[in-house]
Amino acid sequence: MQVSFYLLPEPEADLSEAETAAVPAHWQLACQLCAEHYRQQQRVLMLTDDEAAALQLDEWLWQFEPDRFIPHNLPGEGPSRGAPVEINWQASRQARAVLINLSRTVPEFAQRFAHVIEFVPADAELKAAARTRYKHYRQLGFTPQMLNAD
Repeated sequence: MQVSFYLLPEPEADLSEAETAAVPAHWQLACQLCAEHYRQQQRVLMLTDDEAAALQLDEWLWQFEPDRFIPHNLPGEGPSRGAPVEINWQASRQARAVLINLSRTVPEFAQRFAHVIEFVPADAELKAAARTRYKHYRQLGFTPQMLNAD
């Protein structure tokens, strides 16, 4: 299993609070990475902490890159085998190659994926949660790869 942590830069000082709060930077990057994996014909699970966050992400993904539709669904929606991208807050029943983890913890089922994508946002609380996840992967015997998101 490959684990990649994307380190996000601090937000630019000249952005308004509304611009930085509209869609979190790590969600924007998650959608970009999701689109890349979809174009490579890989099935993706985007995992959130709860149903409310999954619904928010679903809504935002519908608006993401209007010229490049990404077929996705929430659990129980879409075709019987599921869309290429599933947004969920729990374990998926469908086999998927890539886990984009937007939750604050390492899911118990993470090892089912060939590639796990994690984020280190600039926010201090989210950064601390990312450090905990990083340590957890190390305890599981994996060496996470650190990548700059800029």
